Amino acid sequence: MKKLSSTLCTAAIVLSLGMSAPAQASPAAPATAVYAAAQTAAAPASAFSKRSRFARETVRYGQADRGVYRIAHVRELQYRLRWAGFFHAGVTGNFGVLTRAAVKRYQRREGLHQSGVANHVMWAHLLRGTVRHRLSIPAVCRRSGLHACYDRSMHQLVLMRGGTLVNTWLVRGGSSSTQTRLGTHAVYYRDKDHVSGLFGSPMPYSQFFDGGEALHGSRSMTDPFYGHSHGCVNMYVEDARQLWSLTYGKRLVVTVYGRWS
Repeated sequence: MKKLSSTLCTAAIVLSLGMSAPAQASPAAPATAVYAAAQTAAAPASAFSKRSRFARETVRYGQADRGVYRIAHVRELQYRLRWAGFFHAGVTGNFGVLTRAAVKRYQRREGLHQSGVANHVMWAHLLRGTVRHRLSIPAVCRRSGLHACYDRSMHQLVLMRGGTLVNTWLVRGGSSSTQTRLGTHAVYYRDKDHVSGLFGSPMPYSQFFDGGEALHGSRSMTDPFYGHSHGCVNMYVEDARQLWSLTYGKRLVVTVYGRWS
């Protein structure tokens, strides 16, 4: 897939701490009937929060991803419906008639109410069912504790707790010359309002895990499959905030794996 120009993700922690700088999608399986039944019988909508398992905001007809601070997760919805085999148009970030029809078809397949609205119940099915290359997730990610595991080839981050999948997000990493380094490291520094000391660019909800590499919200990413960082793992700002709320104050281990893309 064609990559656009690199963005300003930086090893800013190098300056702030006085350190020296460190040198095709597989088809997704449908959600199981057992899981579907469990989700249908889950807590009422009023009890739903972004800390719930496989949580995402409700997305409906007419919404759009209008900027880095106004992401409605429409592109993500379109990508995941495509991987599930229900959306065959271009990924535009605009929730129109084709996206609504795809949502209804997916809901029918999953035995959900065919509202055409991607609510948290549908997202729970869709996110769980579109974790790609699930069998390639390293064994270290399945150990006890919290693990955030980034597959460079799939632009995918999964959060696991004691071997159980908690959530997954679309992300992007470093360019060919600044590839996000492979390996496993514990998060050692967090800064909710971090600003790059090298470029002056905001890096909200930063969680540093390897030298200057961090998981953080990006001020420039609208499509995770276009552009690159300078080595950090870019997330949508609200996704980075969600990861922060799920892991802040806890030991988080980050594993980077997979071929570069």
